[in-house]
Amino acid sequence: MSDEPHPHHDQEHRRGSLPWGSLLRNGLLVVVLLIMLWLGFNVRLPSVGELQAQIEELGWVGVVAFLALYAAVAMTPIPVTIMAVTGGLLFGVIIGSVLSVAGVLVGCWGAYWLARGLGRGTVLKLLGEHARKVESNLQGAGFQAVCTLRLMPGFPYWPVNYGSGAFGIGQRTFLMASLVSTIPGQVALVAIGAFIAHPGVISGVIVACAWTVVLIMTVWAYRAWKGTSSHKLPGS
Repeated sequence: MSDEPHPHHDQEHRRGSLPWGSLLRNGLLVVVLLIMLWLGFNVRLPSVGELQAQIEELGWVGVVAFLALYAAVAMTPIPVTIMAVTGGLLFGVIIGSVLSVAGVLVGCWGAYWLARGLGRGTVLKLLGEHARKVESNLQGAGFQAVCTLRLMPGFPYWPVNYGSGAFGIGQRTFLMASLVSTIPGQVALVAIGAFIAHPGVISGVIVACAWTVVLIMTVWAYRAWKGTSSHKLPGS
């Protein structure tokens, strides 16, 4: 009798074994979906005033708490707007912008790696109504596509984070594009918070300038993505 393995028996063994990788990914999908559904329907971020009071009570620990909360929010479908505005209320334009950009980038990076672990098929299910748009725009794309989607009015951050991880955007490209494209929007939102805290001509000018930069960057990113811009985006 031959001791050599039989291919037919090996194939039967593989067919009979459990697809642990697929089971694990589907299990993670269920967990992530349940967490996001629970957050979406049950978690209400405090109002700007309430959040401001809570963070101020913590003193210097409030800075760490703000960063951690911002990163956690950026990983979910919860809009980050209230966090950026609160950063302006609490810390002013300069410090608030630095903290907001840092917090949102940490959250985006975490979502990116979570998507890498979940896999493409699982992320497509997770993205829901955003799946087709994210896949068509990020599949085989790069720096300009990530920037454009980040700056696009009304399009949330989280599908870009998960889509970039699932559709093969390199980590360096993702981080650089996210940094370039999140700074204008974050500064503009933080400036609104700073203006609410201290209304005045200077703070009003900062708000106007910040939103002008957002508009310019949006048009620039879109043209660079479509290949009609003669100037490259910073960091590309």
